[in-house]
Amino acid sequence: MSETPVLDPCCGSRMFWFNRNDERATFGDIRREEHILTDKSSFGGSRRLIIDPDHQMDFRSLPFSDDTFHLIVYDPPHLVQNGKSGWLAKKYGKLGEDWRSDIRGGFSECFRVLKPFGTLIFKWNEHEVKVSELLKLTDQKPLFGNRCGKTAKSHWIVFMKDDPSSPSTENMEG
Repeated sequence: MSETPVLDPCCGSRMFWFNRNDERATFGDIRREEHILTDKSSFGGSRRLIIDPDHQMDFRSLPFSDDTFHLIVYDPPHLVQNGKSGWLAKKYGKLGEDWRSDIRGGFSECFRVLKPFGTLIFKWNEHEVKVSELLKLTDQKPLFGNRCGKTAKSHWIVFMKDDPSSPSTENMEG
């Protein structure tokens, strides 16, 4: 299904991409929908939100072979308490009641399809759930990260998948 080195399995409207049609990436999302959102800063007071992935997919069950991608950007929905029809839910998606299991499954699937020594970039907003709670949902250890945004609640965290066959990665904390 994929010939690209990059996967974005929760692409939404591809907001942070410089090129929303970058041919190096496979864009996936469970949603395929379009909305008109009120936006006072836009001409006419509204704008179109288009979620049109290359492939509809569930980040908890990715349709790719093991060790497929060099880089994955994992930006799952971060809202738990927002209503289904609110503009935030339309723009960012919404997690279900079993969100811990969903995020854990997403981490597991992303690391499964990531090549050894590949990079996973995890994006999260702490509006409702702290990053410290999220990091407990994977056994992989982050390399580094950055807080950004007006309130420093958005986080970009970088992981590198270890090569399970390499003895040099068994005890890297020493």
